[in-house]
Amino acid sequence: MTSVQFFQVPIGEQPGEHIAFRHLDHASHKPTLVFLPGYMSDMDGGKATALLEWAAQQSIGCLLLDYSGCGQSCGDFADGTLSKWRDEVLALIQARGIDNVVLIGSSMGGWLMLMIALALGPRLSGIVGIASAPDFTDWGRSDADKEKLDAGETIFDDNPYGPEPTPMYAEFWKDGQANRLLTSEIAIDCPVRLLHGERDTDVPHRISLEIAKRLRSDDVQVTLIKDGDHRLSRDSDITLMLSQVQNLLD
Repeated sequence: MTSVQFFQVPIGEQPGEHIAFRHLDHASHKPTLVFLPGYMSDMDGGKATALLEWAAQQSIGCLLLDYSGCGQSCGDFADGTLSKWRDEVLALIQARGIDNVVLIGSSMGGWLMLMIALALGPRLSGIVGIASAPDFTDWGRSDADKEKLDAGETIFDDNPYGPEPTPMYAEFWKDGQANRLLTSEIAIDCPVRLLHGERDTDVPHRISLEIAKRLRSDDVQVTLIKDGDHRLSRDSDITLMLSQVQNLLD
């Protein structure tokens, strides 16, 4: 496993947060795989580490990272927004000299995946979404919640994956509302593979179908896993993820 390194993200002419990353750098004609974790997740999750191990076996480049305020990165999670994290990923890709990318995004990382894909342009070779959740600040919140968030309040949700409730901060919500993608065409033309569990209770699988409809690319495939949940982290789910990545690389 590659060691954790730190990159100081520039903010204009000023230094910004130090974000943690692992970079498996292979001189190859194949794209580098870049994994984007979900909300309050990090690069030590099962899907990310499995991708890195697989990439090492295949002699393929792979980049994992923690957004600022997450995992081993510096910063406060309460200061995080989609726009901020998008810019961190783009700055890291640029700093590491990566010019050919396949993005793999999980849950919220699937929203960031689309935002980053739009910014990468010709450097993008493909994307793989896992329970992708674009626009969850909109369809995932009640009108009452939106009123509180718009007024600057923090909303706390039950967390099925840990003892502490999951916060949504007003600035994250406002930034998310400004970056919604499912209201118009998504100008991405590369091959796209979307995986979604039909038993996902956090992100309805209709969201992946809506993404497919909105994408400009004609090379889009959606795979529904009938007994799959939101995390899609079972061995069989990870094997399917890796097969989709291999499909794009081929």
